[in-house]
Amino acid sequence: MINLLILVVPDDAKGEEIRERWRASGVKGVTILASAGMGHQEGKGARDDVPLLPSIRSLFAPDEVTHRTFFSVIDDDATLARALADAESVVGDFDAPDSGIMFVVPVSRAWGLHRR
Repeated sequence: MINLLILVVPDDAKGEEIRERWRASGVKGVTILASAGMGHQEGKGARDDVPLLPSIRSLFAPDEVTHRTFFSVIDDDATLARALADAESVVGDFDAPDSGIMFVVPVSRAWGLHRR
C-alpha cells in the first residue's frame, strides 16, 4: 500500500538526524519544508517591515521558531515501518510537549514515484 508519511519536528538537529536515518533505511525521497506552528505565532502582530515584493524567506522573522516538516510517499510497508521507528527513536515520546507530530495517510493514487 502507498502511504504519505508526514512528520513535523521543532528541532533542526533532530530533523537532520531523521533525514540521515531515513536515507539509510531506504526512504527514497523526502520533501522538507521550513514551517512554524500556530502556537508560536500567537501574539505576533503583522510585520510593518515587509518589502513591496518580498521573498518567502524574508516574510519570516529571524527570531521565529522554525520547524521542519517532512513529506514522504512510501510504497513499501517495511520501509514505512523502519521510517516510523527511526523517527520515534530520534524524537522520543511524541506525547511530550514540543516534541513534534507524525502521522500516516493512505494514498489511493500516486504519480511520479520513480521505481528503479
